Amino acid sequence: MCLGIPGQIIEISDVAQLRVTVDIDGVPRSVSVALIGLDGPDGAQVGDWVVVHTGFAMAKISETEARETLDALEALSDMYENELTDSADIDGLDASRRVASRQT
Repeated sequence: MCLGIPGQIIEISDVAQLRVTVDIDGVPRSVSVALIGLDGPDGAQVGDWVVVHTGFAMAKISETEARETLDALEALSDMYENELTDSADIDGLDASRRVASRQT
């Protein structure tokens, strides 16, 4: 399964190499726009939102779609974190019970 992450282009860093800088959750990343290009009305521009996968901008998306995707990814992250916390609590409880049963 592949996962593309939305990011916003903040700089055209190398026109000849088709490289841009994309802000992904506050972290600037160097990304290739070779699949999108820089020319024409569909070309990548500063301020555009793109889906990034393995260092490549795969497609331009709307800001609305980017925000919805980021919100969904954050919700998944929160659910995963809660699952890990719940598992740790259960594992700790089970360990306490094993220790208590050995002592009796």
